[in-house]
Amino acid sequence: MDFLSQTYIALRGPTGAQQSPSETIAKLSDRLSPSTLLADRRAAVLALKGLARDCKADVGSRALPGLIQVLQDDADIDPDIGKAVLETLNSLCDVDDASNEKDKEKELSLKHTDYFLNGEQASHTLFKLLGSSQFYIRFTTLQLLSTLLQNRRTVVQNHFLKAQNGVSSIISVLGDKREIIRNESILMIQSLIAQSPDIQKVLAFEGAFEKLFEIITQEGGVEGDIIVIDVLRCVDGLLRFNSSNQSYFRDTSMPVVLCSLLQFPPKLQLQDPSPQEFALQFWNQQKTSNVSLVIGLMGMLIGSKGSSSQETHVFVRCLIELALASNAPTSLKTQALQLLPSNSAFPLADVVVTPYMPVPETNGEEWDRLEPASALDVLVELALHGEYNGLFGHKRSKDCLELRAAALGVFDNFVRKEEIKQAIVKGMIPQQVSTNAPPVSPLLYALCLPPSTSLDVANITATHFATLLFSHLLISSPQSKALARSIKPSFPTSSTAGSQGQFFVPADGVPSSTNVLESQSEDEDAPQSVLQLLSENLSLCFLSRSRVDPAKDKEAREWDRLIISYLALLIQWLWEDPKAVREFLDASGLNVLVEPINQTTDSESLIPGLCAFLLGVCYEFNREPGEITRSTTHPIISRLTVDALVGHMTRVREDDRFKSVGPELMVLSYPAAPGVLGGSQRTQDQDQDGEIWFDWTFVDFWKSNHYAVQRSLGANPDTLATASGPSAESMMLIGSLREVIRTQAEEIDSLKNKLKELSTDIAEVSAPQLCFISVLPLVNELKRKVAGLEAAVQDAEKKRKNIEKEQEDLLVLLDEMSTKRKRDKERMRQAGLDVSEDEDEGEDEEEDDNE
Repeated sequence: MDFLSQTYIALRGPTGAQQSPSETIAKLSDRLSPSTLLADRRAAVLALKGLARDCKADVGSRALPGLIQVLQDDADIDPDIGKAVLETLNSLCDVDDASNEKDKEKELSLKHTDYFLNGEQASHTLFKLLGSSQFYIRFTTLQLLSTLLQNRRTVVQNHFLKAQNGVSSIISVLGDKREIIRNESILMIQSLIAQSPDIQKVLAFEGAFEKLFEIITQEGGVEGDIIVIDVLRCVDGLLRFNSSNQSYFRDTSMPVVLCSLLQFPPKLQLQDPSPQEFALQFWNQQKTSNVSLVIGLMGMLIGSKGSSSQETHVFVRCLIELALASNAPTSLKTQALQLLPSNSAFPLADVVVTPYMPVPETNGEEWDRLEPASALDVLVELALHGEYNGLFGHKRSKDCLELRAAALGVFDNFVRKEEIKQAIVKGMIPQQVSTNAPPVSPLLYALCLPPSTSLDVANITATHFATLLFSHLLISSPQSKALARSIKPSFPTSSTAGSQGQFFVPADGVPSSTNVLESQSEDEDAPQSVLQLLSENLSLCFLSRSRVDPAKDKEAREWDRLIISYLALLIQWLWEDPKAVREFLDASGLNVLVEPINQTTDSESLIPGLCAFLLGVCYEFNREPGEITRSTTHPIISRLTVDALVGHMTRVREDDRFKSVGPELMVLSYPAAPGVLGGSQRTQDQDQDGEIWFDWTFVDFWKSNHYAVQRSLGANPDTLATASGPSAESMMLIGSLREVIRTQAEEIDSLKNKLKELSTDIAEVSAPQLCFISVLPLVNELKRKVAGLEAAVQDAEKKRKNIEKEQEDLLVLLDEMSTKRKRDKERMRQAGLDVSEDEDEGEDEEEDDNE
């Protein structure tokens, strides 16, 4: 009753006349003076709290200094006045998104925030109040700090670093047993550590990781609710872009905790299968989001500098098992594959995984365990047929295609080494000593599978991915191309290498027979080479495409996609491979290319452009003796006209299906059917459909070489090929030397970065925030590491200089060989021998281009 009486008297005034809000706020502001009684100040704050929402500007302009004074003097003494003043300040600084004048509201809130943060004392008071055990004091303080961080994060962060009890207060709040306070503190910490490496380091060394993972454990791990997501985001914020915290994190037991959250044993051997409790789990949307953040942390630690080989091995194995041998959602499998490092030396061929397949009509509650296989084999099967051995291969789901594209990317990274490419291709060559036909690999089977008369989306997509996989084995590898020309697949009447692969057999069953290639079962002649089969399949595709009803747009689009996949593979294979060009031309490949160029349509620009490019490649590298030579091909090019061919190639670059492809984007959205363009008319399934036309490897190859092909189309048939240069062996040697130099340069940069980080750490050790660390032993240890790194940098510099000198010597040798060649030609002219002048001109033009 006293409170109501005092408030009523303050609002009524001495004479009982009604006052305006400004007059009332002015009188209440006067009552905030320290000279008044605590009860009067409490009553004034409570009254101002009620007026702050409707009269925000007046309260801020008149009462804000007094409110800040009350916060500093009374909040830690009287919980009631502390709660009221904190709520009032939060109301003054908060931006009301529902306001009709949002811009004016935001400007006013920022003005109040700037006044509050004008000095450090008010902020330091807030961090001090976090140490209070009173529920409402802690809760409202966290709310006000969150508001201030949202408005002026950098200023609050600077004040926090200077506060004596700031770090300890934050850590103590994380340990609060009251969920509301703990959850509010996690949200506040996310804003506090954003883009502030110093705060991230201080909190990490004070035990933030341990507190956060303790909360995750208390909430049930990845099975927990939304609070687990917030905690994992805090962990991610402490680690990402902070190499010091990442190094500290690795030295703790937290990496093992990450594996245990997913129920993956960190000491699993290469030949041991993963436990079933890891592979088969129950999934919902919340758990999927939680696990996504966990494997995101693993991927970050794998890709960062300073990670140990043992830690990297455990995390990579966990991601591989999750992607290839579990029932995890498709999005998680895709993310796991994308997080694998591009330069990893992980032995995919040596790791044994045990895939699973859902039992039909059990709604994912029962699973069949399949035969163990190497991770590389399962990876190829995943790219060829999709999840669960092609169970959903007939669908155009964008998520499924992105998973297969991610598997393709991992395969590309794995085969970057020349010896690995050659080993895989060599494994496809039948052994001469074998009396029985060897089993055909799934990759080779899908690559050579002839197109059926009826449209089969699953087979078309499998063949498309087979061409992409095979192209990665051949590109920039003359030895692999030579080996590939020797592949003559022989398809037996009963094989375990059918479209579903030879590795996927239920553990409690027997291998099932698969369909075989019809053309091979009827043909008893010697097996054809892969190039001959590709040429025949391409011709059959053009024939099937010509018979499609124009009204069936989807069917025509699928045939176009298959044709383009064959053309893209042939372009990359025949490039700088004259023997492959000769084999393709002898297989009537030239006839296959000319007709699509003549029969161009406005609706399709890719196929004529790719055919024109492949024709240019055949003309450019047709150097082997045979029936079809450059001289016999030149009249065909002249009849088609060079300008028309170049125009077809130019339209390829302008096509959305080509120019939309990037290093991280391969799966495109499937276009809407005619008449279903409206967003409200499209179904949800259509929104999720996707398609693949090219990968970035081919797009980059095209952009690098299409000008050379354009020049070659206009060259005289007697002219030496413009794209020719040093021999393949010389180019490989130069390329290897350049790769060594590039590797050495990367190592030098890495060592320099480590040296810089260690120097920074030495300087930071003396900072007042890290006074709790034992300084002297750490400084000595860091100095020893710096000395070792300096020596390593000097050694790497010497190696790089030696490599550069070797390359210079090689280039000098090549120049001397070129000079000697010209001198020999001059002697031949003096002796009256015939020497082509065009050849010299072509060489000069090439030298100018290289310059």
